[in-house]
Parts: sequence; structure tokens; C-alpha cells
Amino acid sequence: MGSNVQMAGSLKEFGLGIWIADGPIVTAAAGFHYPTRMAVIGLSGGGLFIWSPVELTNELRADVDALGVVRFLIPPNSLHHVFLADWQRGYPDAKVYAPPGLREKRRDILFCGELGDTPAADWADDLDQVVVRGNRITTEIVFFHRASRTVLFTDLIQHFHAGWFKGWRALVARLDLMVAAEPSV
Repeated sequence: MGSNVQMAGSLKEFGLGIWIADGPIVTAAAGFHYPTRMAVIGLSGGGLFIWSPVELTNELRADVDALGVVRFLIPPNSLHHVFLADWQRGYPDAKVYAPPGLREKRRDILFCGELGDTPAADWADDLDQVVVRGNRITTEIVFFHRASRTVLFTDLIQHFHAGWFKGWRALVARLDLMVAAEPSV
């Protein structure tokens, strides 16, 4: 399949061995609304790496299952956990790794390990990762998928169109540069 080819359901091929799916808008702290998006990565050793899981619908589950066996569920920071328990129930054999701060926040999730600067041996052939500290809101694990040459960020890089936020939230978003002008190409 070529890049950006729509699959029969909710997944879209993004690059070599990587697919994305958009999820619902979620409400975060202070009433901020954010869109959600996840990535599915096919690992060279077999199985799937699910990055930042979104709502697990029947359609999404069918699309994911058509790609292979879910081996890993990866929330990239302590904010991306809303749908994690549903995925863990849906894929009980998948290993879930905790980014800094999430284990304490979600005691209902069974984590098998911690995410750090070194990738787990199970995905080290396909992905690099680094912990980015210093954000006031969360510490984020940034991943680099070698085959597609894709860097996966969540909350460290955000851009919303100017009308996305309303009222005082629009002011906060502008001050946080979330609605600044897009860079020209």
C-alpha cells in the first residue's frame, strides 16, 4: 500500500510499517478539548506496537487485528491514558509500559515495565526513544520509527487552528504557542 491509503476501516497507512487512527475529542484538565490520534507500528520481529491508544471501537479493533497480534500498549506520557484500560482488557496478553508518572496515576493498569531512554529489547530493532523532561505538564517519551523515518510526539508539539479554543482557553493556547502561525514551507 502506498502512503496515505485509506484502509477498509479506521486505520490509515502513514508510511512503511506504520498506520494512524484518529480517535474522539477528549476533555482534559480545566476543560481543554483535544483531538486524539494513535499509531500502530508493525515490528520486524512480529507483532504490533500500539502508541498512544485511542478509543477501542469494533471497527478499529478489526483493523488492528487484521495487521497482526498486539504485543505492546504504549502511553507516551502520563496524559495519554484515557483508553488504556480498555485496550488492556481487549488485549490481555499485550505488555503495557509506563511513562514517568503514570504508574502512580493509574493503579488499575497492570504495567510490566517503565519507559526510559533505552528502548526495550522487543522493539529496539525498530524504534529509538528518548525521555524529554522539563515540560511543566508531563514528561514525554519521544519515539523514532526507523523504517518510516517518523518521529512520534504528543504534547510537546501541538498546533491548533485559531478557532479551536474559546474564551480564556484561547488566550492560554495563544500564550503557549499552540495556535501560533504555521511555519511556511
